[in-house]
Amino acid sequence: MKKYKIIIVLFVAAAMILPACKKDFLKEQVYSKFTPEALNDSLAFEASIVGLQSQYSLWNTMNEDPNGNQGFLCVWQMGTDVAYNKAVDDLDPMSIPYTNYEQLTPADESVAFVWQWAYNMINNANVVVANIDNKSVTLGDSFKKKIKAQAMFYRALSYNYLATLFGGVPLVTTPVNSPKTDFVRAKIEDVNSLIVSDLNFAKVNAPSIDDLEAKSLPNKSMASQLLAEAYLRIGGKDAEAEAECNTIINSGSFQLITNRYGVHASQPGDPFSDMFIYGNQRRSQGNTEAIWVEETENPASVPNGAGPDLQNHFPGYPFLGSQHRRAWGCRYYNTPGMLLCDTLGGRGISRMALTYFVLNLYGPNDMRNSKYNIRRKFYYNDPSSPNYGQLVAGPGIDTNRNIVPKTNKWDQFDPNDSFGSSMIKDFIIMRLGETYLLKAEAQFKQGNTTGAAASINVLRTRAQATLVTPAQITMDFILDERVRELIAEENRRMTLMRTKTLLQRVVGRGLKITGISATNLLLPIPQSEINLNKDAVLTQNPGY
Repeated sequence: MKKYKIIIVLFVAAAMILPACKKDFLKEQVYSKFTPEALNDSLAFEASIVGLQSQYSLWNTMNEDPNGNQGFLCVWQMGTDVAYNKAVDDLDPMSIPYTNYEQLTPADESVAFVWQWAYNMINNANVVVANIDNKSVTLGDSFKKKIKAQAMFYRALSYNYLATLFGGVPLVTTPVNSPKTDFVRAKIEDVNSLIVSDLNFAKVNAPSIDDLEAKSLPNKSMASQLLAEAYLRIGGKDAEAEAECNTIINSGSFQLITNRYGVHASQPGDPFSDMFIYGNQRRSQGNTEAIWVEETENPASVPNGAGPDLQNHFPGYPFLGSQHRRAWGCRYYNTPGMLLCDTLGGRGISRMALTYFVLNLYGPNDMRNSKYNIRRKFYYNDPSSPNYGQLVAGPGIDTNRNIVPKTNKWDQFDPNDSFGSSMIKDFIIMRLGETYLLKAEAQFKQGNTTGAAASINVLRTRAQATLVTPAQITMDFILDERVRELIAEENRRMTLMRTKTLLQRVVGRGLKITGISATNLLLPIPQSEINLNKDAVLTQNPGY
């Protein structure tokens, strides 16, 4: 296994913590690694949690591999039921194994990145837990429990990714500060036990969202939402999953967005689309539905605002900030008579397109299918064009990906970056809409279709969609409703792997998929990790 880098970002100004009058001001004490002596005050521990959140952000900002391929975001959507690549001759190499599954091997760069990312997160969380538990740390008990809870959330989050994608994996619960080459895979039951234990601690001891100054950091409801998802994946814990969802729903901290709000409230739109407008996504901006929002800043106004120096995390990997808009948006500006503009979402390059299954999934009047949420029509917007103002006609959904129906959730235009190299938009990671869907899934798995229908109808009432009856509730229907509500938000591949429905869901829904089999219900263990683990056997998943 690759060595772990301890990456804790400390935002402590010396002028704030070192009295200028002390004679030993210039005495230097250097720590070669993070030890209990290095993490020993509240500012350092708080900064360590910020560092973990910074490292988590790599998942959303890993845009290029060392060879310049930019398909990582597509890995989690393409080759499922919701998205595909329309241009056969322009399929990013990172995406190919997740569309043509016969090419998915243990040498895949995406799985290697995920494994390294997760274990870096885990090791850094272990450093915080070990240090906060050290008897020499004399901070208050409630503060220590808060820090420990937040670190445990990130550890559980990372292990939940690994368990969903790989199954049983090596368990590491103490810091690894030297080379280790004898890892073995733990039973999935043991991995699940650690996830549940960490999250049960986090949901009690993490702050509530209203007690957090930095809203991106872990709160109680984030722990409960992740725990509900983990319980559903584990199986046999459906009542517990429902209870976690109810804790969030009944907390009084969150409300579904049902009325217009925010920066475009006076412009045409609807409440659902308001949540995904730049300037509306944060709790402080009126988004009462948001449980976890990863907040980013515009580098034009805040130095390095779009994210940390990610080269320090993974040398060799170039990072440009998020490319969600480029992945989900289309190349309308390549059509003669069309100009790049903010009202069409800025510059996308349509790395993937919505499947016909998605485009035909919505019923009449469903707000989530409005033109403010899914754009199907484009009009010539170049005043010099003889077609100005007319509907763009022609071949329709073309293979060059110029005019493609698209979700508007990732629309964002930065006048300082009209080329659209990266995004300054926030990421809504968890919101109340998904809580109701997780609750419905838990109720259905307990045989309570009446309750499941009621939970789903909360969302359909907001969307002004036709209400459903208990007789209509199946696992397929719940997965369909997740698409209607969460398209381009959820990690669709992980949802289908968690529910073990990937194979059946691509039949009749997925496009341009070849070679998929039961093998792909788990990903391969990276061969690079197996090779480095010379003193024990790191078993490969079956079929790879």
